Amino acid sequence: MNATRYIAPTRTTGLMNAAVAGLTRLGVSLWGSRVLAVRGRTSGEWRTTPVNLLTVDGERYLVAPRGVTQWVRNIRVAGGGELHVGRRTEAITVTEVDDADKPAILREYLRRWKFEVGVFFDGVDASADDATLLGIAPGYPVFRVATA
Repeated sequence: MNATRYIAPTRTTGLMNAAVAGLTRLGVSLWGSRVLAVRGRTSGEWRTTPVNLLTVDGERYLVAPRGVTQWVRNIRVAGGGELHVGRRTEAITVTEVDDADKPAILREYLRRWKFEVGVFFDGVDASADDATLLGIAPGYPVFRVATA
């Protein structure tokens, strides 16, 4: 697994993301969904995408199941953005998590959302051992979220 892994969304995924984002904008959070807004790294314009906000041991995380997506590239440059649910907006900062610290986070992410994102994990699920999760960690960016 490499650190430049990227799985482009299909047309169906685009439609599902639009539906989830629309509901989240209306204030209906599906299983922890948020709309992430991040400034584009070259345009400076706000870009949005639905994400699943994961909480593990009191810490909040964003996981990129598709790999190095545009939101990942943008948030690496911006260092943060905003999380939206309905009318609520939370300004955030992020810190990228080292690969060695990802197994427990990826396991919990898969436990919570495997039905939604399992297809992006090539058969790896929440029951995988730490060595397996550590082996795939470079292909799955993870960010610790803090309130700005």
